[in-house]
Amino acid sequence: MTVGQGLMDAQSARFASVDPLLPSVIAPPEGDVITAALPDGTRVAGVLHRQVHERRSAARLWSATEVWELTPLLGATGAAGMDALLRAWRKRLDLLSPAERDSACVLIWPSRDAEATRALLDHGLVPLTVIAVRQGPPPPVTGTATIRRATPADLETVLTLALAELRYSSMVGSTVHRPDAVELKRRTLAERLAAGGPAWLAERDGIAVALAECAVVTSEPGNWTATRLPHGRWGYVNCVSVLPGARGTGLGRQIMAHAHRELHRLGTVGTYLYYNPPNPLSSVFWPRQGYRPLWTMWEVRPAGALR
Repeated sequence: MTVGQGLMDAQSARFASVDPLLPSVIAPPEGDVITAALPDGTRVAGVLHRQVHERRSAARLWSATEVWELTPLLGATGAAGMDALLRAWRKRLDLLSPAERDSACVLIWPSRDAEATRALLDHGLVPLTVIAVRQGPPPPVTGTATIRRATPADLETVLTLALAELRYSSMVGSTVHRPDAVELKRRTLAERLAAGGPAWLAERDGIAVALAECAVVTSEPGNWTATRLPHGRWGYVNCVSVLPGARGTGLGRQIMAHAHRELHRLGTVGTYLYYNPPNPLSSVFWPRQGYRPLWTMWEVRPAGALR
């Protein structure tokens, strides 16, 4: 058994003890390997990947342009192993010279592993995003709005609602409001609506005031989703937006109850989404809809600010 396989097996066992919904650890894709040693001689490792998003990439709306992401293999070493690996990462960055602006260091770790939190905070990382999951039967749909499926003809309406969410999220989370945000959003939404992606509009007096834009994905061996979720068919909630003047009236709850029902009807075992803990609306709304954090995305911008 290699050291890497031993670390993965021990880490899988630790993850299972922390949160039974976490999938088993699999080998990370090839990248720049970083290693570190603890005082007792135990070794930990991580794989570092650098990605630069092109200017026209929609990913730049929720990400820095240059991203350095570390996948830790800590085995069962907990906070001590995380601290040692982050120190080694800091030294590696000194050699790599990341961009001074519009760059980030990113690390994704189980939300319930509180032991690792102290080490992450001490090195300057902050919990900007969580991957949250919901399982169980859909709630009943109640409310006064009319909810209908969005079509390609609704592109401009969907765009308006999506941009409202983008503007708010850029103030309280990891979202970046780029100068070309309208163009990027319009192109992405047009593709999703043309492909028949599940999206719904809530209307009052014939005016669309809320949006739930979703997708259906499958977690299966070999794909990225399987590194984050148990195997099965999952609903993904990409964007939920309520116009500012209609917030606090129950529209978000109504449109999500409808979306949960429809996604369940499509054979999903649960739903997942990303939200920002610093967001004072989503951090309250999503737990009330039955979601709880599974993974936390820790981040520091710019990348050179990692301690």
